[in-house]
Formats: sequence, C-alpha cells, structure tokens
Amino acid sequence: MPVISIPTSFNIDVAFEVPGFGRRMVSLLIDMAVEICYLISASWLADKLIGDEISWSEDGQHNLWAIQLLLIAPVFLYHIIMEITTNGQSVGKKIMHLRVVNRNGGKASVSQFLIRWLLRVSDLWIVILLALLLSMGNGTGLQTFFMFILGFGFLVTDIVLVASSKRGQRIGDLLAHTILIRTNKHEDLAETIFREVREDYIPVFPQVMQISDRDLNIVKNLLDNANRTHRYDSLRTAADRVKTYLKIETDMEPYQFLDKLLEDYNYLSTNQRG
Repeated sequence: MPVISIPTSFNIDVAFEVPGFGRRMVSLLIDMAVEICYLISASWLADKLIGDEISWSEDGQHNLWAIQLLLIAPVFLYHIIMEITTNGQSVGKKIMHLRVVNRNGGKASVSQFLIRWLLRVSDLWIVILLALLLSMGNGTGLQTFFMFILGFGFLVTDIVLVASSKRGQRIGDLLAHTILIRTNKHEDLAETIFREVREDYIPVFPQVMQISDRDLNIVKNLLDNANRTHRYDSLRTAADRVKTYLKIETDMEPYQFLDKLLEDYNYLSTNQRG
C-alpha cells in the first residue's frame, strides 16, 4: 500500500496510507450506483404522481423541465452534502474506508470541501449520464452516442489526474489542499481528538487550552502513527516542543505526556466555563 509522509509543525512526518486506484474506483462506482438508484426511483415516483397530462401543453413542457432539474439537483449536491456532514466521506468512501482530509491530515474545512466539489470532473460525467438516462427516448442515436463519448472523456481526464499525481490528487484536491487517505476498518470516535473522561477526572496540564485544535489534531495523528509503526522515539521532538511552548516541566514519557494532553483538553473543553 503506498504511503505518503506529511510534515507537521513539530518537524515530524506523519504517514498516511494512499488508497489504491482500484479501491478509489470501487468507491466511485458505489457512489454512482447510489445516485443512479436515486434518480431512477425519483423519476418513477414523479411519473406516477404527475402522469402524462403535463406534457400536453407548452406550459406543461416547461413545468416538466423544471421538475427534471429538481430531480437531478441532489445528484449535483450529493458529494458536497455527504462530505460536509460525514467528515469527508460519501457512501462509497465509507464502505471502502476512505476519507477526505486536509493536507496536514486533519479535518478539512467547509471551504475546502466546497472547492473540491466545484472542481469534480467525474461528477460531471455522472450527471451527464444520468440526464442521458432521463431523456434516452427524446434524442437520436447519434446525439446519444456523442453525449456518452463526451461524458466518458471527463471520466478519463479525472483518472489520468489521479494516476499521475504524487499523492493521488486530482485537480480539485490540488486546489483545495486536500488528500484522500485510507482509514482504519474499525473507525469510531477514537479517530478524532475526542476522548471520554470520567466526571471526577482531574486535569494535569490546564495549559493545553492554549494549543489550537489544528495542533491537537497533529498530536493525535502523531500518536496514531506511533501506534501503527511501534516507533515511539519520534514523539520526543513533539513532546519537547509542546513543553517549551506551554512552559511545562514533567518527567512523563513523550507518549504518556501527549496522550494526557488530549485527555486534559477533552475534559477542560467540556467542563470549562468562560
């Protein structure tokens, strides 16, 4: 499995697994299947509710066109809504254990998801194909063939960009500063900086509230990376920098110290007032 190393503000590289082309393609096909199933179901329901009478007049034709646009709209919005609400995952990405993150390995921002969505090439192909399915009986065979070739060209462009990019990025990822990584198979709240702490927990380092969420995400990634590689010596640099920044003196081992910071943060951010 290809691995990319991302430098952090602690001068330590965090390793992330880059999903293979096959896994990404399966994820895309799953999302396509979801979109196609939606559009077929929505079209069938609209036909049952509206019937054929709407097409008898000119106004009815305009109304039918507007309804078809409304039916297609969720296909356009599918990825942006899913990735924002599920922290960088669509249905296909969730099944294939993929996630969109920012270039530091942390949670991508709404603006990053938006840029990535606006520059999706494969989605344009999907929309063209779905629109083609809706109007298959209205155009000539030559027109249908031309639209299919045009849409397929967009998909090939996206594939070339992913295959040639060093980090498996397409143009949307490059401009949004995001990457697609492979997540653990058993993913839960432990994959974030969230920790459950006891109600009677006593924080050891209240200075942790001076650290930004971004740097705390980096700390979490460093700990996860150490657990995966079983190399804990690299944590010493990060621990020393944090101690210097927060003016903390402690004899804790680097892993224990950084892990305790996350626990303290979760307790203080939940219970601290003002």
